[in-house]
Amino acid sequence: MKFFTIILAALLCAAPALAADRRVFRIDSLIATQKNGVILVQAKGAVPTGGWTKPHLHVMHGDGRLLTVEFLAAPPPPGMTVIDVLVPVTAAIEIKGRAASVHVLAEENEITSQVLR
Repeated sequence: MKFFTIILAALLCAAPALAADRRVFRIDSLIATQKNGVILVQAKGAVPTGGWTKPHLHVMHGDGRLLTVEFLAAPPPPGMTVIDVLVPVTAAIEIKGRAASVHVLAEENEITSQVLR
């Protein structure tokens, strides 16, 4: 059992750490609609290089009037060869509840949009 534990520890140390999600570089457009108590938020933006994956929206908080969301993605792993150009990304999320407006944060900018009914 001790041998197995040592091997497992060695494998875990050798595996590259997964990069934490980070805000995308910028948000270019935002559409928020509400129907039957569900808010659909759709965002388009860009990341600074190729290699970014899993763009998604993460709800930070809401007070019933304003819903604040981060636009996130997983950056490329260290040492990965990527193109050095802005790459478009899109993401959407459905959120149960109500709000009058949605505020989305990116690294370089932020956009607020009224929720359309």
